[in-house]
Amino acid sequence: MTKRLSSARYWLGLASLLGGLLLWWVVARIANLPAFILPSPTDVWSRFLSAALDGSLLFNTGVTLVEILLGLFSGAGLATLLGYLIAKSRMLERVLSPYLVASQAVPLVAIAPLLVIWFGPGMFSKVLICALIVFFPVLVNTVVGVRAVPPALHDLMQSLHATRGQIIAKLEVPAALPVFLGGLRIGATLSVIGAVVGELVGSDQGLGFLINVGRGQYDTALVFVAMFTLIVLALCLYGAVAWAERKLLAWQEIVQQ
Repeated sequence: MTKRLSSARYWLGLASLLGGLLLWWVVARIANLPAFILPSPTDVWSRFLSAALDGSLLFNTGVTLVEILLGLFSGAGLATLLGYLIAKSRMLERVLSPYLVASQAVPLVAIAPLLVIWFGPGMFSKVLICALIVFFPVLVNTVVGVRAVPPALHDLMQSLHATRGQIIAKLEVPAALPVFLGGLRIGATLSVIGAVVGELVGSDQGLGFLINVGRGQYDTALVFVAMFTLIVLALCLYGAVAWAERKLLAWQEIVQQ
């Protein structure tokens, strides 16, 4: 039954994708718009092949992917550490909360130009922007996950004379992991946005740079190629976190059975 349901979902998703492509092709043909306004799927495919063959797509995708991964890991790592400390200290939460909330009140698009000016148009500013956009959702989910551990379980571990390291490894990490991974899913997709925003503000490489080039040259097909590549990257990152979640939380299914 489960296999049938999974297969049905797969074919439904594939049919939806093909239907969307068909609708796009029909609209482009009926409207008869210039290619620089709305290229057809065949135009985008041809542009994808040319960009792939000349190496520009692979190179710029690699640059963006490195920025995303560095920003994701650094932002998530710092957010996890700080989130754990905040979850354990109400005083620290009172001190840092105004700054954390204020950092989310300012749009990233407004901060990105300042970061590029301060740190230059190189990779570091893009990684920093990625880390900033990943930081808050992972931080919040870490705090919520750690604080959701029942106090009775802490009392039980202490009655068994467990060390601080054992409490963290055997109780707090497994208990907080489902909520933390939920925040990491959000952060993984947002990290793609952070990298592209930084590249759009100022960069001479990356998928955001390709979008700027396509926009400046009225090469709309190249813009579509870059956007679809970004979507694929976001889906792959989301899928990687979902796969890790299934592996790390396999024990939940055993407990439920």
